[in-house]
Amino acid sequence: MKLPSLSMMGRDFTASIVVFLVAMPLCMGIAIASGVPPEKGLITGIIGGLVVGMFAGSPLQVSGPAAGLAVIVFELVRDEGLSALGPILILAGAIQVVAGIFRLGGWFRAISPAVVHGMLAGIGVLIVVGQFHVMFDEKPLPSGLKNLAAVPSRLLGLSSDIGTTEIAIGLAVFTLLVMLGWEKFRPKALRLVPGALLGVVAATLVAWLSGLDIARVAVPQNIAGAISLPGADMFTRFLDPGVIGAALAIAFIASAETLLSAAAVDRMHDGVRTDYNKELRAQGIGNLLCGFAGALPMTGVIVRSSANVQAGATTRLSTILHGAWILGFVALLPWLLREIPMAALGAVLVLTGWRLVNFSHAKHLFKDHGLLPVVIWAVTLLLVVTQDLLTGVLVGIGLSLLELIPVLRNLRLKVVRVENDGHETVHLAGAATFLTLPKLSGALDAVPQGAPMRLDMTELSSADHTCAELLKDWLARRRAAGGEVEVYGASERLTKQTA
Repeated sequence: MKLPSLSMMGRDFTASIVVFLVAMPLCMGIAIASGVPPEKGLITGIIGGLVVGMFAGSPLQVSGPAAGLAVIVFELVRDEGLSALGPILILAGAIQVVAGIFRLGGWFRAISPAVVHGMLAGIGVLIVVGQFHVMFDEKPLPSGLKNLAAVPSRLLGLSSDIGTTEIAIGLAVFTLLVMLGWEKFRPKALRLVPGALLGVVAATLVAWLSGLDIARVAVPQNIAGAISLPGADMFTRFLDPGVIGAALAIAFIASAETLLSAAAVDRMHDGVRTDYNKELRAQGIGNLLCGFAGALPMTGVIVRSSANVQAGATTRLSTILHGAWILGFVALLPWLLREIPMAALGAVLVLTGWRLVNFSHAKHLFKDHGLLPVVIWAVTLLLVVTQDLLTGVLVGIGLSLLELIPVLRNLRLKVVRVENDGHETVHLAGAATFLTLPKLSGALDAVPQGAPMRLDMTELSSADHTCAELLKDWLARRRAAGGEVEVYGASERLTKQTA
C-alpha cells in the first residue's frame, strides 16, 4: 500500500480539525433532536471517525449522526424506550453488513432522487418545527403536527417582562444572526471556519459572562459512563416485530442516505471513487458498534463530507483524525460542553433543518423531468410530516413505479462496451429505468479514468429521471476530471437532461 506523503498528511491534518469543528455542535444537536442525551451523538461521531473511517469505501466521506434519522429515532425512543435502540441498531447494522457482502450497494442508488429529496425535505420540516420549541427552552411535542400547531401559542406567549423563555429565544435568535452573518460576510481567508461553531461559541460566551439562567447541555464527567450495553433481553427483543421493522427501516434509510451522499462526494473531487458495497459494510460495522454502545445510528453525512473535501483532505486519515479530536475533547473538556445553552443548539438545528427543505430541487425536477417527479417529491414530503418517515418513503417508491408504465412492454436495457483504436464506446439500447440503474452505473464506472470515450444512445428509447440524473452526474464528473466524452444519438429531451 502506498503511504501518503508528508504534504498530503499535512492537508489531512488541517482538514480533520475543520471537520471536527463542524461535527461537534451537530453531533450534540442531532442527539437532542432525536430525544436522547447529547453524549449519545458524540459517541456515534467518535465511532464514525475512528472505526468507519478505517473501513469506508468512500475515503473522504465523513460518518456520524445524521439529521435524516433524527425523526425516526425520536419516535422509536418515544414509543419503545431508549433501551430498545441498542438491539434495533445491532440488527440494522447486521442487515447493512449482509447487504454489502451480497453486493446490494448499487440498488440503494436506484431509489428515485425525488423520493430521497422529498424525504429529506419532510425531515427538515419536522426538525424545524421540533427544534423551534427548544429555542424557547421547552421540549418538543410528540408529533410534527402538534409541534406545528403549537408554534403560534409559543410566539403569542412571549412577554415584555424578560423571563427565562424570552432570554432563551433571544439567545437563539442571536445564534442564528451570528451564523447567517458569518456565512455572508466572512473573510475569504477564514472561509473554512463553520458558522455553526461560531454561533454556538458566541451564545455560550454571552450566557456564561451574563450568568443567564437557562437550560444548558448535560454531559457526563466521563464519556465511558455514557456507554450503555444492551440488556439481557437483547435476543428476545430480536423476535419483536416492532424491533425488526424499525431495524429494517433504519438500515434502508441510512444506507440510501449514505450511498447518495457518497455519490455526491465523488462529484466534489477527482480522487478514489466510492466502493459502494465496501461503504455499506463499513456503515454496518459502525451501526453494530453504536448499537452495543447504546448510541445513535450513523450515516455518511454530506455537510461534514463536503467540509472535508473543501478543506483539502486527500485520504481517509482526515476522517479518522476528526473522530480522535472528538474523543479527546469530550474526555478532557466535558465541563466546557456543559456551558453550551440548549437554545443555541436548537437554533443550529433549525437552520440545518430549513436547508434540507430544498425547493430548488423540486423546480429542477419539473424543469428537466416533468410533473410526475415533482408529485413524488411533494407526496413523500407531506406523508413524512403528517404520517411517518417510513410511510412517506414507501409511498414515494410506490409512486415511482408509475414511471415504468410507458415502457412496460420493454423494460430491458442492453449495455455493450467496445474498445476500438484506444477509444471506449458504451452502447445503450432499450429503456433506462431505476430497475436497471445498477447495471448502467456498473458499466459506466468500469470505463477507465482518462480514456477517451463515446456514449452511444442511438437505440436508447427512454430514460427515467433517476437514470437521467445518473448520466448527467457521471458525465459532469468525467468531464471535470479532463476526460474526453462524445455523446451522440440521444433524443432532444435526453440531450437536454445529460448536457
